[in-house]
Formats: sequence, C-alpha cells, structure tokens
Amino acid sequence: MNEVFADLHVHIGRSEKGKPIKITAARSLNFANIAKECADRKGINMVGIIDCASPYVIEDIEQFLKNGEAYEIEDGGIIYKNKVCIILGSEIETSEVNDQGKTGSAHNLCYFPKLADIKAFSKEMENHIKNMTLSSQRADISAYELIDIVEKYHGILIPAHAFTPHKSFYGNCTDRLSKIFREKFNRVPTIELGLSSDTFLADMISELETKTFLTNSDAHSLPKIAREYNKLLLEDISFKEFLKAIRNEDGRKIVANYGLDPKLGKYHRTFCEVCNKPIEGEPPVRRCPDCDSSKITMGVFDRIEEIKDKPTTQSPSFRPPYIYQIPLTFIPGVGGKTIDKLLDTFQTEMTILHKLSEDDIEGVVGEKVAKTIMKAREGKMEIQAGGGGVYGKLTAC
Repeated sequence: MNEVFADLHVHIGRSEKGKPIKITAARSLNFANIAKECADRKGINMVGIIDCASPYVIEDIEQFLKNGEAYEIEDGGIIYKNKVCIILGSEIETSEVNDQGKTGSAHNLCYFPKLADIKAFSKEMENHIKNMTLSSQRADISAYELIDIVEKYHGILIPAHAFTPHKSFYGNCTDRLSKIFREKFNRVPTIELGLSSDTFLADMISELETKTFLTNSDAHSLPKIAREYNKLLLEDISFKEFLKAIRNEDGRKIVANYGLDPKLGKYHRTFCEVCNKPIEGEPPVRRCPDCDSSKITMGVFDRIEEIKDKPTTQSPSFRPPYIYQIPLTFIPGVGGKTIDKLLDTFQTEMTILHKLSEDDIEGVVGEKVAKTIMKAREGKMEIQAGGGGVYGKLTAC
C-alpha cells in the first residue's frame, strides 16, 4: 500500500485554444498545465479535473493522449509522467426544491473512469444543459435524477462544497441530504466539505456518520491547487483505487484530510451585506446586531449550528484526522519569489509542508520566513474569520 496526496476539485479556465470554460478561473488553468503543476510543483499524486465534460476540454484530452504525454489505464484514470493520476470529472449544477418549496440549486462532482465514459455523459447532458462547453452550468434535472445518469456511465456522484451558502445542498436546498436523494442516499459514499467547514463541524449532523469526507481546493488558479487536499492509502493510483478509498474497501481508505482552518474560508461566518463585514455574534446569526438588517449571507458555521442534530461532535471510528494545513500562498510574508526559491530547492509544496525542518527552510529563505512557515505549520497564527466571499486573514501570534 502507498500513501498518496489527492486534490479532487480543480477547474479549467480556458481550453488550449483559448475557449472559455470556467469564466472565473485563470486562463493558465488548462488540462496540460494542471497535470504539470501537480507533478512538478505541488507533489499531488491524484487530481480531479472537474470540467472534462466540456467538448473543448475533451478535444484537449484527446490531443494530450495523442501526443504521448499521458496514457489511460484499464482501472480508470489518465497517468501523467508516472507521477499523477488524472480523474476525469464534471461539476453539474442541479435544480432542487428546498424545504420551503422554493427552487434552489446545488453543485455535484461527477467522476468517471474513462474518457469514453465522460464523452457519453457529456452527450447525454446536452439534453439537460444549454451550454455544455462552460463549467458548472445548471441542468434542468435534480441530483436525484442526475445520479442515475452518472452511474449509467460508470461514474460516481459526490455533493460539492456541501455547506456553502451558494450552490450547495445544505447551504441553500435542505437540512438533510437524505431528503434530496431519498432511497438513493446510500449510493452517495462521500461529501466534499468545502473551504469554510471541517470534520468537526460536519460530524454534528448524524446522517453523515456513514459518509467519508473529502477536502479539496476548488482551485481557480494554478497556485491554489492543493490549498486543501487528502492523503489516501492505495495500492496504486487509479479511479478504481480512488473508489475503494472513499468507500473504505479492501484496506484502502482516506488517511487524513488537510484543510484550511474553516475561519479562513470565504463563507465561515454570516456576513452583513449592509455593514459589509462578517458578524461575530452567537450563532446562528439571522440579523445584523449593528444595523438590524436581515440582508445577510448565512455563514457555514451559522448554518451548521442551525441544522445540526447532535450537541457535540461525535465522529465515527473510521473518520481520519482533519489536519489544519496552511498552504504557502496563504502565509503572510511568503510571496511568489520566495515560493519559487523553495520549490527550486525542494521540488514540491508537499515536501515543504510535510517533510522539512525549520533549519532546512532557513537555509534557503532565511530565519524570518522559516519561522513564519513553521508557525503556520504548527497552528500558531491568529485568524480573523472570513465571510461573504472574503477570505479570513492570518497574523502571527
């Protein structure tokens, strides 16, 4: 068995020919560049690229394989430089009816083993989505219906950033996933936590006790890849092994989730749209205590307080540790040139974050930066909570 690092939610900004895919993502985020970034700089062994159902991206993948830069394997996935397994995915926005009978929407991560599978999925989804070339477009079906289509093409569906106030199931559609998936709920083995939540918050909802948790970056630029990630125990890197890990089968499993402290996320606390600031009051906050406005964006922390059915966190025995990990790009005083210098010496960000001593780092970038990185690694930094789409901030204690 091998321990591998996996980030299963990375977007594509543009195709190789410059066609828009994810409008809000960087132009440099294309299929080939993501593969190279994971192999050469990040040290990520498995990456889920979740815009692969776009016909423009499918063309890029076919050319990528034709050029001999990578190859498909029988157990699913595309292998690049014998270092990275690329899992082909698609983020689909489904149309839901929430608990009050109002329409809502949620994002779903759909992963497939082979290029042929996601091509067939893309073709069928053209019947439900107006523009398949763009990422995360809204379908005219619910997740209850989508899961059958995904499984028809040998795929698996995972609720994305499950608690965020926009485009998520718990955030704006329901207080229980089982209401959405009904008798199909057991066919959803895992959920993605999202940047503003963690295991300790999610495990206050009893229906999630049987589900595994994934932490992923939802990267919209190359540097943001692996700002959150997972450590998996696998026999080798493949789609088949990935499925076994999230299902806890045959000794495969999720060993650890590495994520930001939820307070650093963009939607951790409720945000007042009038005062333009997060609200730090006793959760759940439904009105601003300063201006008494109800014009708020409900935070993840507040939403979980509202819908939880357990008084304290009680995690199942199989739950791996959730380890607060601050990526280099988030650390104050660690800029692009410093990161490049570290990577030139130590090759990958995973090496820097997991293996190096303070002396190793100091020898390359000096004492001040080395101490800052170590404080971040050891959780010795103060955090100002984020909200309303603005990240939290770090300061040294």
